[in-house]
Amino acid sequence: MGEARAQDRKVLRVLSGEAISPPPAWMMRQAGRYLPEYRATRAEAGSFLDLCYNPAFATEVTLQPIRRFGFEASILFSDILVIPHALGQGVRFVEGEGPRLDALEGRAEFEKLRDVGDDAIFSHLAPVFEAVTSIRAALPQETTLLGFCGAPWTVASYMIGGRGTPDLAPARALAASDVGLVEALIDRLVCVQTEYLIRQFRAGADAVQIFESHAGVLPEGDDALSRWSLKPIAKMIAGVRAEVPDAKIIVFCRGSGLDGHARVVPETGASAVGVDWGVDLKALRERVPTTTVTQGNLHPETLIAGGAALDAEVDAILAATHGLPHIFNLGHGITPQTPVAHVERMLARLREGV
Repeated sequence: MGEARAQDRKVLRVLSGEAISPPPAWMMRQAGRYLPEYRATRAEAGSFLDLCYNPAFATEVTLQPIRRFGFEASILFSDILVIPHALGQGVRFVEGEGPRLDALEGRAEFEKLRDVGDDAIFSHLAPVFEAVTSIRAALPQETTLLGFCGAPWTVASYMIGGRGTPDLAPARALAASDVGLVEALIDRLVCVQTEYLIRQFRAGADAVQIFESHAGVLPEGDDALSRWSLKPIAKMIAGVRAEVPDAKIIVFCRGSGLDGHARVVPETGASAVGVDWGVDLKALRERVPTTTVTQGNLHPETLIAGGAALDAEVDAILAATHGLPHIFNLGHGITPQTPVAHVERMLARLREGV
């Protein structure tokens, strides 16, 4: 990537510490079911995994929100569960219910996953890297391309439970009964996903985001956030930067509260902290150094509501981050029932104040 092109990418500039007004914007899950063109491509692709593993389809749905809205960043269309799938775990997506995995209940299942070699893993994931390269070639030069993966604890919780549950009871129970097994699984995911992110950078990603969607539900114990979330993420970031020294990495620790969000950058080495909708962004900005890069935290339900409430929340985010390095985003992923017109209104308010 040429230096001149990098300078045109506003999200990269913010991730380097620059304050830009108005801030650049993208949305988590911006390629998704709220868009009619996504639904059409999804139907053509067949299964959700076919959509993820077909570089042409993955490229198309990644580009759709850029064409429609002109977001300053595009995020690779894939899923955090392609990693357990590449490790040999059964993964499927049930319409209307979400992901289902063949639950990892004990050491026998783990040993099978641990025996899968890197050649097999990254051969399985080759279509993802092909999609990254294809997307980067097709994007406007000024648009930042984000890769991503799930954080080890979040991915492990799906692998153990076989699905997402509000309390993550299966993963937390296994951590209580066989902590060594869960630690070994976390370590395995750190290694595999570090290489996964390195290969995304090499394929053309400008930056990446690590999604710790389950930071609010962790095993019992002293400083569980550090043990199960921040330290494994820090290992990943250090590993990526050993190969990609200036790698820009956003960490989103959903549910970790004001204290947890304030710890993300200093304890992981992240370039930015993604802020969920449950955190007071103004309070966080007052607590962290002015050089800290933040991202978020519009409530997805406010985007559904639209109108004056949406305008007010956009204005509040702009006020809280004025003169500070910030990337405009939601505090969690956009939901399928969100009206397209409300996204247009949000961006008009952000970009023009109207």
